[in-house]
Amino acid sequence: MLEITSIRRMATLAATTVLLLGAAAASAAEVRIGLDSPADKQKSGSYVFAAAMADALKAAGWQVKEMPVNSIGGEAERLDQASQGLLEINMADLGQAGKLNKLIFGYRLPYLFESLAHLDRATKASSMLGKVNDGLKGKGIRVVALVPVGGGMGIFNTKRPVISPADVEGMRIRALDESQLQLFKAWGANGVVITMPEVANALQTGIADGYVNPPFVPFLFGHTDILKYYTTANVGLPLRIAMVSSDWYGGLKPAEKKAVDDAVAKGEAANRDWVKTSDAAAIDQLLKAGIKVDSLTAAGRARFEELSRSIYDTLLPPDQVKLFVDAAARAR
Repeated sequence: MLEITSIRRMATLAATTVLLLGAAAASAAEVRIGLDSPADKQKSGSYVFAAAMADALKAAGWQVKEMPVNSIGGEAERLDQASQGLLEINMADLGQAGKLNKLIFGYRLPYLFESLAHLDRATKASSMLGKVNDGLKGKGIRVVALVPVGGGMGIFNTKRPVISPADVEGMRIRALDESQLQLFKAWGANGVVITMPEVANALQTGIADGYVNPPFVPFLFGHTDILKYYTTANVGLPLRIAMVSSDWYGGLKPAEKKAVDDAVAKGEAANRDWVKTSDAAAIDQLLKAGIKVDSLTAAGRARFEELSRSIYDTLLPPDQVKLFVDAAARAR
């Protein structure tokens, strides 16, 4: 009888050990966040989002590992890893999702959204982001947040002050992709696609004369000694995205999904707080670095808007353009 009891106790102990080991394994599951910028909360709105999301996940009991920018590959490699379920969370260029569903380029339509608050209202009150994710089904990723890295994009260059489109005629402006090439052509400038690590050399050698970006970018990438002029043109919102592996996210339990969703909300809140003061602080630093800062004239801005909107239907099909234009109009 004692022997049977002993065996039962041993069996119970073994079962308990298995359960404890299983729980430990579950709690030890590592979530990786692929970063797309240096881990600098002062200069990078993307990292502000990622760090706040990571802190929220850690507080909920997750183990989180931040993967430094380019440590597991560039934008294309991180997209591949996320779509294959090898990277759980990826901070990315909006254009990466655009490779899988071009509808997301509606967020890049120049001079469409007047401010970040306007974009957030339009997104919340419409089906835009839902339709983007509908088009990503079966492609391995899901966009969980739009991540602005500034309050507006201006025009940097090495040549001259820009206050109207006439001032950029003939300039070679670094472009992210085909959509920006079309935009710069409409302005009367020439676009050239260059990856960010190559931009400094391109500016120094005259391959490019400038780029369109939020005002903090020269500090992140060491361009303040090369660039001479900046114009607060507010061409559009400098958006990046947070994406998750859809296989990973879809396999989470309801409580785990809620923890991830709550962490995304924390990331968005921290990012929006950062954006409120980021441009003013960056412009102050530009002036201290000796970069001349200008604004568009009223006539110059009106002309930039007119030229930019003339190419909307070359960037997206008319029905997709209408989805974003209507949403923006209703949210004004």
